[in-house]
Amino acid sequence: MHWMDYNQPRLGGQMPQIRIEEVGDGWQRVRMTWQLDQPVQQDELSIGWQRVRMTWQLDQPVQQDELSIAFQLAFEPDFWWAPHLAPREGDCIAQHVFRSPALIAAHGADTFIIVPDLDICGRDPATPWFLDLNAPQHTLWLGLSHTTIPEHVRYQKTGGMILGPGEVSLGFYWIGYTDPEQPGNPWRRVTEFLWARYGRPLVDQGQPLTVPLDRYVEHVYNWAFDTWADAVWQEFELNGKTVGAPAFIVNVTESPNYPGEVNLREFLSIWNQAWFSSLRSAAGLYRYARRIDNTTLREKANLSKEFALAAPMQDGIFPGVYRTKMTKVAIDGKQYGRSLGWETGYWTNSNRTPRERGVSDAWYHVLDASWTALLMLRWYEELEADARLLTYSQAYAERLLTLQDAQGFFPAWLHPETFAPAEALQQSPETSMSVSFLLKLAAITGEQRYQQAALRAMDAVLVEIVPNGRWEDFETYWSCCGFGKEEFYGQRIPRNGLYKQCNFSMFWTAEALLDCYRVTHDERYLRWGRRTLDELSMTQQSWQPPYIYIPALGGFGVMNFDGEWNDSRQCLFAELFMHYYQATGDTMLFERGIAALKSSFVMMYCPENPAAKALWEKVWPFFGPADYGFTMENYGHTGYTTPEGGGIGEFTIYDWGNGAAAEARNRIWDHFGDVYVDRQRGQAFGIDSVTARIEGNICYLTNPAGNQRSLKIVFEDGSTQERTVTEAETALMLP
Repeated sequence: MHWMDYNQPRLGGQMPQIRIEEVGDGWQRVRMTWQLDQPVQQDELSIGWQRVRMTWQLDQPVQQDELSIAFQLAFEPDFWWAPHLAPREGDCIAQHVFRSPALIAAHGADTFIIVPDLDICGRDPATPWFLDLNAPQHTLWLGLSHTTIPEHVRYQKTGGMILGPGEVSLGFYWIGYTDPEQPGNPWRRVTEFLWARYGRPLVDQGQPLTVPLDRYVEHVYNWAFDTWADAVWQEFELNGKTVGAPAFIVNVTESPNYPGEVNLREFLSIWNQAWFSSLRSAAGLYRYARRIDNTTLREKANLSKEFALAAPMQDGIFPGVYRTKMTKVAIDGKQYGRSLGWETGYWTNSNRTPRERGVSDAWYHVLDASWTALLMLRWYEELEADARLLTYSQAYAERLLTLQDAQGFFPAWLHPETFAPAEALQQSPETSMSVSFLLKLAAITGEQRYQQAALRAMDAVLVEIVPNGRWEDFETYWSCCGFGKEEFYGQRIPRNGLYKQCNFSMFWTAEALLDCYRVTHDERYLRWGRRTLDELSMTQQSWQPPYIYIPALGGFGVMNFDGEWNDSRQCLFAELFMHYYQATGDTMLFERGIAALKSSFVMMYCPENPAAKALWEKVWPFFGPADYGFTMENYGHTGYTTPEGGGIGEFTIYDWGNGAAAEARNRIWDHFGDVYVDRQRGQAFGIDSVTARIEGNICYLTNPAGNQRSLKIVFEDGSTQERTVTEAETALMLP
């Protein structure tokens, strides 16, 4: 075994002498020694990040089920973190979920981190990598092993690995340090390290794409309102008023090119829910229609606003889903799902509920209502001052205040008749969404009681949720992955020392904390917010794995027990990173936001995405130009990918896919333009496939897309400029 690339800290300008010795049972000791001729004034001898790489030269194949390094910790951690759960002996964290991979153990402020050497990780399909964590045994592992997926998505080590012949490599980075931050932030250094070493070089190459984003937006709206309009756009009468919105979900059998019979995957419906929000998508359509002066698209956006306002309110509470009744039809001996039409429509709520705890889709979901009401206020403030939006939101807020418990939390689900709160998630990070809503309403109306209730709720989340990493929300247990909903709900998984976690509630909480900071100027909220944002960043893709066959940089996974890459939530998360840059001045955050926005379009079937297009056509060979714009919400959801198209899905959710991505582009264009220039900090960011840098009082713009186009420049004070750029570098004198 050979040790290579061991980064050596200097002391007084000197490199150390390194001694490596075997101490038994596979353990090796590394000792660094400096010989100093004279005293050296040095405030800190920081080991920093160290790289250890091991290589074996094998003359012939070796059958070995597992090759791994065990890190037996000589202290008792009170904090653990891993990118995925390995709840049972024999389980592991397969390389498929190495989005921003690390293992973290800490005791108080003392922190120890292992990061796989991503320069060599996954290069050989025959020797896939894994991580593992056993908290009771105080042991971490990094190694090579084949895995199986016995359930969605749990990885278990299995036999059959062949090593060699030739070179076999395994390596890692590590760091141990005392965290000076208050509150402690065990993710700060590793997020900075991964982005600096892997993410930023890809950003500098133009990853994950260099295509002007409006080309994708054009595909989306052409797909939804033209080539797939018969399947996507739904327009009907509701209580004597015309409403409309794209269908919740469509699948490949609804393609104009599909050679068989249509088979609806789920019930025909329209949603205003935390994931699938027709009002959010409509706001993006409204922004785009306003920008290009398209009356037809603007009218469609307004029909979706009318749909949201049509939700019947009872004592301040309202539903989030309108659906049709369904049937099965028999054709040539096969059964196909079909809708009975909007004349059979009725109001209900999301069916992602804890049925095992007595909560059905008839129960109202406070999270969904607070999100919809917040979107109404944003529409009212930024798009058009329709007084009905404010009135509707305020009526809901009055009822919401009565639901706040003694600790400050808002419940999750309300009984359909009594409005009594369910026990499930009665005190959860879903509360954070109501914080953002109430703060926005307070800002618009000047009513301080809304702000007071919001801050009390935020403080409750800071006591009970954030320090413990208890990121349990509706998606954590009641979506595609139900693991743990009975045995581990409200508890840490013993083997890993972690809760089952979903990053959706990390996002709501990071956003709410920033909102609280902006209102109060209390640095405590900003510090906790940055800590939460860094934890969220650990679910963002910071490199390009060789086994992920589409551009990966910037996309997001979902939770620590699921397999998605490039999940649609990235388009919702993108702008939050930009807002945190404004608050902190950390350029990495804005870069992460840009990468997240771009990654939202990577899964689209269209000529601008050649890698994804090829995979789509391998799986669905009938796809053609009429399908440009079709976008699966994620990639590799079932826990694996293959170059033949494994990991490619079969459906599009407009409000959690292409329509949501278009909304993010249009919202960020309104707020940050194509280029954002922060003159006070001397920073410039090219958002829409353009590079930008500042030298003195000049901002230099380069357009790698190659075509002449007009860009919107937004400055830190909110002022704007229009500038035409070509492929050649363009100099912009800063005002």
